Amino acid sequence: MQQLDLWDRRGFLKKSMLATLATALGTELAFAESLPKFHLPLALAASDPFDLKSKVPEMRVLSDRPWNVETPAHLLDDAVTPADRMFVRNNGLTPQIANVDAWTLTIDGESVPNPKTFSLEDLKKRFAHHTYRLTIECGGNGRYEYNPPGHGNQWQVGAVSCAAWTGVRLKDVLREVGFGQDAVYIGYYGRDVHLSGDPNKEVISRGVPMHKALEDETLLAWQMNGQDIPLVHGYPLRLVIGGWPGSVSGKWLYRIAVRNQVHDGQKMTGTSYRVPAHPVAPGTDVPDEDLKIIESMPVKSLITYPKTGAMLSENQTLAVRGHAWAGDHRVQAMHTSIDYGATWQPCTLQSPPNRLAWQQWNTTIRFPQPGYYEVWARATDDQGVMQPMVVPAWNPGGYVNNACHRIAVKKV
Repeated sequence: MQQLDLWDRRGFLKKSMLATLATALGTELAFAESLPKFHLPLALAASDPFDLKSKVPEMRVLSDRPWNVETPAHLLDDAVTPADRMFVRNNGLTPQIANVDAWTLTIDGESVPNPKTFSLEDLKKRFAHHTYRLTIECGGNGRYEYNPPGHGNQWQVGAVSCAAWTGVRLKDVLREVGFGQDAVYIGYYGRDVHLSGDPNKEVISRGVPMHKALEDETLLAWQMNGQDIPLVHGYPLRLVIGGWPGSVSGKWLYRIAVRNQVHDGQKMTGTSYRVPAHPVAPGTDVPDEDLKIIESMPVKSLITYPKTGAMLSENQTLAVRGHAWAGDHRVQAMHTSIDYGATWQPCTLQSPPNRLAWQQWNTTIRFPQPGYYEVWARATDDQGVMQPMVVPAWNPGGYVNNACHRIAVKKV
């Protein structure tokens, strides 16, 4: 059921929704006639279609209204991230979907002279299908390390994934619709429901410049890992844009506007997904005019095996592996250190299966004597940019922390 179907024209829950809720509760909703406009009863909000049982038990819940769920690093060991191990970053409530056959996508905006609307079947039948593995990382991944803390969920290192997405290229659809030479940006719109329950309030509407929108790997996707996209991840249709903050990959997609200006939707302005254009002292109140929009994510890596706290016997070596990625760029080198960055040893680094996918790396480490160690991982991109060993420059939103990932090891 789409969000606009929840309320009647006066802003009160429809009788059909009240009946559905009564059935689920096994009793009538007391004082239903007194519900305020656009109020979503807690019981209905709690029936969010995302069920934590669909995720592995070790996942870390940061919030449940909206759902924000993190994956511990050791659960991200797969080359292709399974659905049950993929992080969840939502800004509003998951919409109810009643009739997917009626779902449509409209392409319009100032730069579109003749707007068009497509059904899902139109997209599937009229355009070539493509599948890419694409790295999606929350812009706030690693926020917990900033001091003072950045605003928002205190993600550690697991707000990242690389699934195989299937759909059609956005550029193919945009070119069929047609757009003017004044086009500079796209903006997306999804069916997620505002936490207030008000269908007229926008939850999140972000976008990217046209050059990013027209890349081969920018998809209108309906499948993830060969299956329908799970509802919590954007079913039935999602915009997927690899290498940039995950917030630009709009879920529950029903409209894309081609703009003749930088998109100004919800969470495109202010401090949302923006960082200082120049370094600032921690805790500084940065004015809007000194902030810039986050685009390509920085070079980064993750140790996915072993889990931190590994114990080794006297003669045992340690096999270590993980992933590395670099936004719009490719990772060209991977190193590890066991002496707090004093020296670095090269790792074996695999090529990506396609552009914007993370790359697997591995190495074997021998520890010289018994004791406590830390394994640090550091990636270098194809521009020669390395991960910093410590937390990078502070910013109000706690965004784009790409400091080296570390695990603890003890040799006995």
